[in-house]
Amino acid sequence: MKLFQKILVAGASLSLIAPIAAQASDVMNLNPSTLDSSTFTNNHVEDIANLKSLVKELQSKIEELDGLQSNQSEFEAGSFSTTTSMDGKAIFWVGGIDGISDIDDDEDGSLADEPTDGVQTGYTYTMNLNTSFTGDDNLYVRLKGGNNGPAWSSKPAGYHISTKDTDHAMNIDKIWYTFPIGESITAFVGPMIENYYMYVTPSIYKPGALKAFKLGGNSNFGASTDVGFGFKYEADNGFAVASNVVDKNADSTGFFQNDSVSKWDTQFAYTQPRYHLSLTLSNAQNWTSQLYNATALGENTATDSMGYAARAYWMPEETGTAVPEISVGYDVKVWDDAAVGTVDEAGSWMIGFTWKDIMNADDRIGIALSQPLKATSLAGGGDTNEVDDPLLWEAYYSFKYNDYMTITPAVFGGRDAFQQDDDTFGTVVTTTLKF
Repeated sequence: MKLFQKILVAGASLSLIAPIAAQASDVMNLNPSTLDSSTFTNNHVEDIANLKSLVKELQSKIEELDGLQSNQSEFEAGSFSTTTSMDGKAIFWVGGIDGISDIDDDEDGSLADEPTDGVQTGYTYTMNLNTSFTGDDNLYVRLKGGNNGPAWSSKPAGYHISTKDTDHAMNIDKIWYTFPIGESITAFVGPMIENYYMYVTPSIYKPGALKAFKLGGNSNFGASTDVGFGFKYEADNGFAVASNVVDKNADSTGFFQNDSVSKWDTQFAYTQPRYHLSLTLSNAQNWTSQLYNATALGENTATDSMGYAARAYWMPEETGTAVPEISVGYDVKVWDDAAVGTVDEAGSWMIGFTWKDIMNADDRIGIALSQPLKATSLAGGGDTNEVDDPLLWEAYYSFKYNDYMTITPAVFGGRDAFQQDDDTFGTVVTTTLKF
């Protein structure tokens, strides 16, 4: 009960108790030595009757107040909720990557240090805030901060799934608002959102070490957190369409301008309880920040491109058996403005296997393989001089130490992952604490 409600109830109760107390005072002041049958009968029977009547009236008023409080609670829950729920997690990891010092993909100079071999650590701390104003909508805010060794920011062979290096600063990392339009459409809008948060989930494989395996192979889906909006239509039969735009310059120059740095994704999906199929088209304009899963030539910095991402997954009827969940992805990316002699088409694939509840409840074994996005043709023709068979892989076992802590040891590696002879091998142990 809120403070002002308590005050009202207390005031009402006192106003009822006061006359009762006055009547009760007369009764309590009776001197037993002066009582006889006539005195009791003549002087106080009426007082006792009045006292009983007032007690009944007090009980009736209390019941009315309880009913008023219940109705008010129902009114608040149905029309406006001021309750914000919060959950969060802290993630710590430690490990090393042999050969990561040979990979230098820091083209924009964003890394303070070059990737180095040897043991390095990392952490992130996240708080998720959710607020609903009508019961059907949601305002989502994510606060996040972290720090890690440079090896864990090296794409694609070292980028840890939880990497977020803010130099220990806690920042607003995501913020957007969702609301329903009718029964089947969900709308999204926000100043800090990524395209793939507005999709139907394209993959059920959860990486244990590398972000390259996220979303069924994170080559076409690479994005940045910027101003965006979109919608997702989900029919009862499993068919769905999602379309959304994220634009880096929308907050200063607006959407759909000549200088827009934007990515427009449209997804067609069909999902059933045990399987999923989808195709996502990604139209990028002036977009160069991309590709957590690409070779040096595959991550072409030409600005305008069209991407095609096919995804599928399947899961068995029961967990705890030798039959795994399977997630697959295949990507093609075509650059519209590639200069002669630079890549104008690239391809990628990924396959992931997951076994659940094998040794303990809620544990997970994961194995994944991926060919990073590599050049398959050059504008004007000619030899790509690209690596012949780049590959990334990982294997991990994730288990719950208790209801709040999950520990995930993993091994991973790459062959010609970024350029020729860029071979890596790493180990990492990641601990996640949820609250």
